[in-house]
Amino acid sequence: MTTDLVKPQSHHAARGHAPRDYSLTPLNVYWETTQACALACRHCRASAMPEADPQELSFEDGVRMLHEIKGFGDPLPHLILTGGDPLAKARLFDLVDEAHSLGIEMSITPAATPALTRDVVEKLKEHGVSGLGLSLDGSCPERHDAIRGVPGTFDRTRDAMRWAAEFEMPLQINTLVSAETVDDLPAIYRFLSGETVSRWSLFFLITVGRGKVLQPLSPEEGVALMEWIHGVARTAPFTVATTEAPSYRRVAVERMRAEGFTGEQIARSATGRGFGIRDGHGIVFVSHRGDICPAGFLPLSAGNIKTHELADVYRSAPLFEVLHDPSHFQGACGECRYRSLCGGSRSRAYAATGDPFGSDPLCPQDVN
Repeated sequence: MTTDLVKPQSHHAARGHAPRDYSLTPLNVYWETTQACALACRHCRASAMPEADPQELSFEDGVRMLHEIKGFGDPLPHLILTGGDPLAKARLFDLVDEAHSLGIEMSITPAATPALTRDVVEKLKEHGVSGLGLSLDGSCPERHDAIRGVPGTFDRTRDAMRWAAEFEMPLQINTLVSAETVDDLPAIYRFLSGETVSRWSLFFLITVGRGKVLQPLSPEEGVALMEWIHGVARTAPFTVATTEAPSYRRVAVERMRAEGFTGEQIARSATGRGFGIRDGHGIVFVSHRGDICPAGFLPLSAGNIKTHELADVYRSAPLFEVLHDPSHFQGACGECRYRSLCGGSRSRAYAATGDPFGSDPLCPQDVN
């Protein structure tokens, strides 16, 4: 078995804090506040429905979960309120106020429905939400709305982007990467370059939920796109990142080596690229029913916040313990010398094989 290449440090280490140990504390907690959503997106992980699930966490359950985030200690994870559409969550702003009172920094990823108005964006800012995440899957209304399933979502997304800029809310744009969208990515990039955007995250399709009707890229197509992403990221007016494509880190390291970067320079770069973070290691997901999972795209429950402490599950549940240690991974991901900085998408491995510890089929199998 080959040795790992880069020992990643956390974003806190870059800012002068002690490095965050991702086996003890995640960088991000994702809370699927509700399954309710008025859209019908073709790639929806949650297979969202118009109405809330009757078994959705109550307000009191939600408050208890927020207090359990405090159990991770300092530095606290960042909380991302997601869904469904979190704007459809009952008493959302009361929950936001509770999180803010606990010192939990949070972002929100609302759906581009008529509920997302200028007043709502302003209210989110006033209540302490520190960032907005929006999805943009096409460079024009025809392409974006075809993915989202409802006419008008492109225009509403564009309006919300400009409201975020007006109220100085950092904005992350999430874009689906699949066979259906890949040719449009350069045009989406050009569109975003004219807007006020903090981060562009390209989400490589996981075929779960409604996403099973879409087509993922082949490994060769994935590598070619990652090389394009790496080039774009060097001059983009915003941060460019990937989601569920940890093998992009390998591509970045190999490109940096080819360009003459030293090992120390590459290791420093690892901090800003999220090297080492993967499903269940640096990330934890709480479903609308309270199930504690490694990620939203890896729907294996290791406990429930109604009966388990969130920090205990993340640190000690057998599923998470294996995910914290990539030496336990199987197949090519287990043997790969990049397994610490990458580790492969555990969600994609599970979706493709039923084994969350197997090989990520997006990555070429001959990288060693």
